[in-house]
Amino acid sequence: MDTLVLPAAHHRQYVSRFVPGNASVLSAIIILTSVIDSTTIGYDGSLIGSLNVMAPYQAYLASTTALVSLNSCVIFVGGATSAPFVGILINYLGRRYGMLIAALFEIVGAILQGCATNLGMFIAGRFLIGFGSGIAAVTAPTYVAETSPPKWRAFALGMYYTSWAIGTLLAAGVCYGTQTIPNNWSWRIPSLLQIVPAIFCIVILAFIPESPRWLVYKGETSHALEVLAIVNGGKIADPSVQLQYQEILDTIEYEKSEGATLGLRELFKSAANRKRLFLALSVAPLVQITGSNIITFYFGSMLDSAGITDSHTQLEINVILSVWQLVVATAGSLLAERIGRKWLAGLSCTFCGLTAKYGQSSNQSGIYGTVACVFLFLGAYSFGLTPITVIYPPEVLTYSMRGTGMGLFTFLGKSCGVFSWVFPYMLNAIGWKTYIVNASWNVLFIFIIVFFWVETKGLTLEEIDERFDGVKHSEVCNLNQLGTSKEDVEREIEVATPQWLKFECVMRYHFVYDVASDTVANPKLCKGTQRFGEAILTSFCLFVPILSDVGELLGKGKGGSPLCAGPLSATAIGDGAITP
Repeated sequence: MDTLVLPAAHHRQYVSRFVPGNASVLSAIIILTSVIDSTTIGYDGSLIGSLNVMAPYQAYLASTTALVSLNSCVIFVGGATSAPFVGILINYLGRRYGMLIAALFEIVGAILQGCATNLGMFIAGRFLIGFGSGIAAVTAPTYVAETSPPKWRAFALGMYYTSWAIGTLLAAGVCYGTQTIPNNWSWRIPSLLQIVPAIFCIVILAFIPESPRWLVYKGETSHALEVLAIVNGGKIADPSVQLQYQEILDTIEYEKSEGATLGLRELFKSAANRKRLFLALSVAPLVQITGSNIITFYFGSMLDSAGITDSHTQLEINVILSVWQLVVATAGSLLAERIGRKWLAGLSCTFCGLTAKYGQSSNQSGIYGTVACVFLFLGAYSFGLTPITVIYPPEVLTYSMRGTGMGLFTFLGKSCGVFSWVFPYMLNAIGWKTYIVNASWNVLFIFIIVFFWVETKGLTLEEIDERFDGVKHSEVCNLNQLGTSKEDVEREIEVATPQWLKFECVMRYHFVYDVASDTVANPKLCKGTQRFGEAILTSFCLFVPILSDVGELLGKGKGGSPLCAGPLSATAIGDGAITP
């Protein structure tokens, strides 16, 4: 219905004019936020692996096995240091400010690393990059999960660590180009270029709105409604907008009524919350202890053990491997909503285990088989475990748990990553068998996935509650059950709205006269609300002049309506959320 389309950007009450009004463009930018944020982390992950095969870097900063280990794992120390406190930060300041602070830390760290004149300065820079990446790893997935349209949520979250491959590809390409520089600029230039994706991350913040769930929790419901309307196509009359808004409102009000806090205690408050936390945290060791870090950070050493010692050839293989990971991980992200979370992770773990079996050979053929095994293993890993890394944890956590829970998830993940310091020693001691040891963890993780994980595909964040609590904390139907025909919409309104509340709606909806008139005059516009509009119009003509005061009286002391007291209520419009 034309009269319900969001006004032009300069008429918005809350959302910045820089935020696109086109839902598809905005969804793409939200996905791009995920991409850029993770690209920074992926760039560093591949960077240190590429630097380890450069002679000037080895001579200047990594002359011993201990220094190689320290330079690689200190970024995880930084991330583990910041992650536990990020929940407090983003619950207070908001998700967008969290991403801004993360990018600033990463920029400062990259400058220190690239300009390092000694080992201490280099380590400090890498620590700050890790500190910022810890903040980003909590904030960006939380924001994307809470803001993306439900149909794009899995893909948007999946692209977070899929974009790690973009960063690795960029780092591999840059290092491939600078490897011929015969001095320290061969590693300084790639180190300094880490600031580029962080700067892009800051720029893109101007074009995205704040999380609607954070806004609702802070009491800024009109602002949240405007964000939901823009994200879902710009029409507040859209049944999906109304439904999502009311789901969020009801669920957060329920959590508050149950005494939910945003602190650590909330994570352990009930059996359902403890199960949510266990499932979220189970992803961290799953993605960190399967052996991928060996290849990411010590790729050169693995190729050395396979008989490929030329640094030029190693960097070429690294570039090809990065492209392979990107393609496979993107495919996994696209299929995450169709396949489901449990199948995606389970299949990935299974094939990772099979590649470990494939690599057990010590003859000359087996040496090249080990290189092939690297591609097979990372293909299997990238298809499922890369996208699932941040798809699953924010989905299974409630709003009150999400900030703190994602902080603990990131802390555990970074802590597991710290163990990467032992990899060079294992490689020296047992060679390629190190890969077998780590990959064999998949057997345990397959058991956890099959018997403990809860499937979340096709559900909004609020609808997932029913899988844990046995009940949904909102009376509206599930989004995937919402029909598109006018009969379906009328039926959902009929089911979701109590009888007394329908009467109240009839009394209060004076302002919809023009809306209802347009609906009757133009049935093809907003077909789903035509008959509801006709009913309101009839009610207005027959009853409102007599009983409007009764309706206002009924509204006092009553709880929120699943549909009528939500996005289409006189109160919401009066608050200036979006005016027709």
